[in-house]
Amino acid sequence: MNTASAIKATAADPATLDAEELMSRDQIEALQLTRLKETVRYAYDRVPLYTKKFDDAGVHPDDLKELSDLAKFPYTTKEDLRQSYPFGMFAVPMDEVSRIHASSGTTGRPTVVGYTKGDLDRWGTLVARSLRASGVKSNYKVHNAYGYGLFTGGLGAHFGAEKLGCTVIPMSGGQTERQIQLIQDFQPDTILATPTYLLTIADAMKRAGIDPRSTSLKNAVLGAEPWTEEMRHELEQMMDIDACDIYGLSEVMGPGVAGECVETKDGAHIWEDHFRPEIIDPFDDTKVLDDGEHGELVFTSLTKEALPIIRYRTHDLTRLLPGTARPGMRRMGRITGRNDDMIILRGVNLFPSQIEEIALRIPALSPHFQLEITRPDRMDELAVKIERRAESSADECVKAAAELKSQIKIHIGSSCAIHVVEPGSLARSSGKLRRIYDLRKQENKPA
Repeated sequence: MNTASAIKATAADPATLDAEELMSRDQIEALQLTRLKETVRYAYDRVPLYTKKFDDAGVHPDDLKELSDLAKFPYTTKEDLRQSYPFGMFAVPMDEVSRIHASSGTTGRPTVVGYTKGDLDRWGTLVARSLRASGVKSNYKVHNAYGYGLFTGGLGAHFGAEKLGCTVIPMSGGQTERQIQLIQDFQPDTILATPTYLLTIADAMKRAGIDPRSTSLKNAVLGAEPWTEEMRHELEQMMDIDACDIYGLSEVMGPGVAGECVETKDGAHIWEDHFRPEIIDPFDDTKVLDDGEHGELVFTSLTKEALPIIRYRTHDLTRLLPGTARPGMRRMGRITGRNDDMIILRGVNLFPSQIEEIALRIPALSPHFQLEITRPDRMDELAVKIERRAESSADECVKAAAELKSQIKIHIGSSCAIHVVEPGSLARSSGKLRRIYDLRKQENKPA
């Protein structure tokens, strides 16, 4: 059996770190300014969309003289990539593009991203850096349960783990029973997955009579969806592992934009030698907020060749904090949600992560839940469907439902209905989990 506390690193060995990880804050910002000037000029000269955006905004690459001048330049949005579909934002000819990834396009045209050989090399380096920071060692076997294909998660994590020197098991998502079989047979040290899918694997192990704490797994590097400290605690206790966050998004690069350090577990350090982050007011995008203030995360790439990205609005809500394990690099606070995932219920702003945080403090309730929004009589109503834990009694569930309802009202300010359902009755996902079901449109359809 593993003992997670026994494998935690006390501090990173400087000899194992990239030179940039050892830079001071002043050195990082000097490097950022040099690379930012080059990137803004490069994008303006090579990408027609940026030429037009900058000209329309009345700014020019020569106007960027210090880091704060970045605020003068216009944002890039997902809609810009969709309007440029498929290759209109590429800054290099197609014979220099080594790989193409794309989003699923479920809400419109997919967003398409491209990579040169140099881009792929840098991406692999940053994923390797992120994995190493999270406690993965070069001689580890890594079970990769991120989805492969056009999604950047699977291949991005795969090549980063290989670059670190690991043996990679390219399982991809789904086939939970086979995931469990290979974890038992191949004895991996690390698993890469979304946090909710790792929870699904652990639950399936218990149903099969396998103690999740008995596996060879030492750590998990989890990303692709927001998760809370309560979820970390749940997974670490259930599986006797260290669980760390990895952050990224396809439009900026993919996984590996930021990674959490196992010795501190206090938020993902952004690899600022390659990305310049900003926090803006999500309701007034003319305001760039100070470090420590909550708002929307914006990224500018500093070294990308095929698809430079200037001030990309991620819709992720977080804050920037000083570096700890990597003092020169700022950290991201936990992502509290996304602008486009926020539920406004009778004037109250609510995120699924808030429900998760509260529910996991109530012993009778599991982390598996769904939010349903309806409007039966001109008034929005929220129902929380949440699974009970298998060992919970009927009386405990009644009390747990009342406590959850009360805590949501106290801490979030919204009334809701609570439905405690049987274990295993809610949908599971092998990738990003859908938490919110907005049924208002269906109800308002004409008969």
